[in-house]
This record gives sequence, C-alpha cells and structure tokens, in this order.
Amino acid sequence: MKQVLIRQGQVVVEEMPTPACGPGEVLVRTAFSVISAGTETASVQASAPTAPVARWANRARKVGEVAQMLRSRGLRETRAAVEARLEGPSVVSGYSLSGTVLRVGAEVPDLVPGQLVACAGASAAHHAEVVAVPRNLVVPVPEGLPLDEAAFVTLGAIALQGVRQADARLGEVVCVVGLGLVGQLTAVLLHVSGCRVVAADLDTGRVERARALGIELGVVSSSEDLADAIDHVTAGRGADAVVLTAGTASSEPIRQAVELLRRRGRVVVVGAVGMEIDRNTFYSKEAELRISCSYGPGRYDPSYEEGGRDYPYDYVRWTENRNMAAFLRLAADGRIPLGTMLDQRYPIEEAAAAYSAVSASSRGERPLGVLLEYPGAISDAELPTERRIEVVARTKPASGLAVALLGPGSFANDVHLPNLARLAPSASLRAVVGRTANAAREAARKFSAAYATTDLDEALRDDEVDVVLICTRHDQHAEQAVRSLEAGKAVFLEKPAATRPTDLAALEAAVLASNRPFTVGFNRRFAPPVTALKPVLARRSGPLVFGGMSDDNMRRPSKNQLSTIIPGLYNLIHVD
Repeated sequence: MKQVLIRQGQVVVEEMPTPACGPGEVLVRTAFSVISAGTETASVQASAPTAPVARWANRARKVGEVAQMLRSRGLRETRAAVEARLEGPSVVSGYSLSGTVLRVGAEVPDLVPGQLVACAGASAAHHAEVVAVPRNLVVPVPEGLPLDEAAFVTLGAIALQGVRQADARLGEVVCVVGLGLVGQLTAVLLHVSGCRVVAADLDTGRVERARALGIELGVVSSSEDLADAIDHVTAGRGADAVVLTAGTASSEPIRQAVELLRRRGRVVVVGAVGMEIDRNTFYSKEAELRISCSYGPGRYDPSYEEGGRDYPYDYVRWTENRNMAAFLRLAADGRIPLGTMLDQRYPIEEAAAAYSAVSASSRGERPLGVLLEYPGAISDAELPTERRIEVVARTKPASGLAVALLGPGSFANDVHLPNLARLAPSASLRAVVGRTANAAREAARKFSAAYATTDLDEALRDDEVDVVLICTRHDQHAEQAVRSLEAGKAVFLEKPAATRPTDLAALEAAVLASNRPFTVGFNRRFAPPVTALKPVLARRSGPLVFGGMSDDNMRRPSKNQLSTIIPGLYNLIHVD
C-alpha cells in the first residue's frame, strides 16, 4: 500500500506493508485524509536535516564501525545502513480521515465491514491507503454526509472541545483569534450555538472567509483594532471568552486575550501559543485560563485510546469519540458548511505538492482545507493487501543464523539490533516484524534486513529464518513464542516469559514438544558480575545503590559483554 512519510524535511510516498487488524481495532480503507497545516508542516520542518555529515564527522568512533561493517557485511549492505542512519528516521503523518471498514478485530461488536467511518489519531489515522485504528478513535459517518467532508472529523472535534472549554452561553460574546481551519470551525460552532462571534486573524482573506460563513464581525487584527471591535460589540464591558486558535511561539496572543476580557471572563488555549502570562492582569480581572486538550477527554490516555475502555456516559458526557460523533452529526444536518472549506484535492501520489500548498508563504492566499484522495478506494479497485515489503535483496549466508526480530520498539532498536549487527557473520537479520508498517520498515531499512512485514506468519513460513527474537509487549510474549516454537524456530524471548500462569504452562508444553532452543532474556540476572555480587548482597540488611556498565560500554559491548546482554542468543549462535 502507499503511505506518506516525512524524511529529512521532504514529503515522500512509499510502498509499505498493509497493517494487521488487532483486537479492539478497525481496519479501514481510506477514501480521504486531511492535511493539517499547523501540525503537519511543523513535522516537516522538525525533520529537516541539520548537517548530518558534520554530526558524523564529530563522532570518530563511527568510522571504526563502518570499517567493521564493510568487512563483515560487504559494500552494498554497509552503504544502505550508512545512508539510512544519515537520513534519519521516517515520520508518519496524518490524523484525520474517512473511509470504509474492511475488517474488525475482536472486541469490536458494533461496526461491520462495508460501513462508512471517520477516524482520528496521530498514532493510527495516517495518510495511508489502509489503516488500523483503535475502536475509540473511529465513528460511523451519518447518512447523507459525504466522505470528503467526514474526513475533517479530527479538526472538528478539536474545535468542538475548545468550544466546550469556553463554556459559552447563548448570547455571549466570544472572540476567536486565529482563523486557520480549526479557528474557522470554532467560529462556526460558536455562531450556530447562539453566541455573538468576533473573528480575528492577520490574513485578510481568512477574515473574509469567516464573514462569508455568517460570523458577525471579522477583524484583520492588530491589538488596537481588535480591542475597539470588542468594545463596540460589548459596550466597553469586554468579551465573555477569548478562544486562541492561532499558532505562534509568541506569548502576545495570550497577553492580548486577557485584556479583551470582561471581569471573570475566560481565555481558552486551543492552538500552540506561547504561555508566558502576566499574573497581575489575570488576577485583577479574576480571569480564568483554560487549556483545551485536543479532541477531548480520553486523549493521551492509553487505556481509553488503545485499550478501548470508555468513560462512563453519565460522568464524562463528552469524550473524544463522542465529540467526533457530535461534530459529524452537526455537519450532516447542514449546520457546518464544510463544503466551502474544501479548497484543494490531491491524489496521494502528489502528497508533496499538497504539503507545499498548505505551507506556502504569503505569496497568495493559502488554501484552508486540503485533502488527499485515494483513487483506488473511490473506484473500488483491488485492495492492496501485501504485508511484506522487500528491503535488501539477499539470500541467507552459508553459515550463521538468520534472525527474525518481532517488535521493533526502542529497546530492540537500541540494544538487540545493534548487537545483531556486531555479531555478523555469525548472525544476520533476515526479517523485522512490526505491528505498525513504518516501525517495521524503518528498522529493516536501518539494519539491512531482507524484508519488513506486519504479519508474524510471514516470518514463521520463511524456511530461511532460524531464530525468532521477540521484543513485543509483555502480554503477547507467550502466545508469540508458542507460535514460533510450533513453526520449528528457535526462540529468544524478552522477559517476562508470560503474564499469566496458564500462558506459562502452554509455553512450557510448547518448549518440550518442539525440542527447539529456547531462552528468556533476563537481562542482568545471570550476568557474571551479578552472580558474583549475590553472596555479598546476601549479607546486607539494608538497601544498596551501585552503578552499572558505563554508557560507552553499553553502546559498544565486547563479545564477552554481549554474552551478558543477550546470553540466550549468544549461546544459540555457538551451539553445534
């Protein structure tokens, strides 16, 4: 499948393995996704290169690593590994889309394949042809709402949560500062709620667009003009609330906002603005400062977003999922004219041009709403289902073990994969298996694996794989180890072996039945220094604090130290 990535400040579209649909997830074929000008262009800027050659030149020890890599892995693989490290990691992008349900995982009883849905979340709702999204970040699309408009669900939920935080009542005067897409949506939501809205921005075109949406007063803002407008509307009393939807590192918007308030008014921060405030102005007006957290309650709570645990309806009326659904219902009822905000559309293959459009400078008016289209989804073309992507063309070495790494998280990338690279040619990385496509492909690219996949069975069917190195979440260890052993693979399993007695019993039975090498990586428990310390510590009655290996040794362990860090894998390599 095609997916948009950001690498070295450039937007690229690459082929990626199709994600799996796990428990509590919904597999969605994307029809449209929205590019967020603020969040996503910031990601592009943050990933821009900062003299990578100079960084490497200042780390002389890398020269020795490259020389060793050349000797053990050859020119082709060394070049690929060096280029991957110089390029830096690829970053996935996107967090608001619409599409069609392809499959639902266990514990998702209320959605069915073929249903139209909208999805949110920077961790899942990416610019990609197929995405796997947790259930609490998916909402059905109301009948009659076009999918291109439903794709704005995340930005709408952000705006709606800001309105809720403003606690604006019928007839109150609310000022919205910053008229990008979220600001426009915020102004419209306040307007249809019966508030008198003053909308302000530095961009004349965006102010005119707000006026066209029915906003009572639009101001091309300077501090004096905006203050005069608020005085005019409120007879000098001040606004009931000011909602900041601008994006700037300056704290001037928040300082200006409190000046615009009536006594005991409210400032609500939705956008990313500077937060240096003057206590005296807030104190003298008894003003409230409120922060609106993204889409609403549940955001950044793993138990809600990933674990699928909803908050009680009676106590948390508006969660992020319920905000998403409410926004789509308002749009379907015609209360929010999303069609007027759809400025430009690009096929996913032209994502770079789309990003250029939303990040354009003051040369002409910037588009407000920019969509990526996925033509295959609209034409009902054949679904991309390939869950394996070739990375480095090679065959298994004549000697040594071929390893499939399962779970390319930070520990695997920082410890196991570098150690595997140093063990060459005794061991080589054959495959990287990841839950997310980008994590698997990035690790495979960086450490020169033959392929990346989101399907464990793909690696288990591979006759060239000798060892499966499992570094996934704790509750998945036992089941994945059992499957690997049953497939005839040796297993190195990160601790713990299991989280439940029944899983441990099943794992023990699989080890005995398979007669394959199996080791649990207990890290330092069996290391010679720890073994030597045990009798010393046994004589103590109180706590003891002591240091471990130096940072340099952790980065560049010797072969003896490798047997301490990953003893099971080291032993596997040296077993006849």
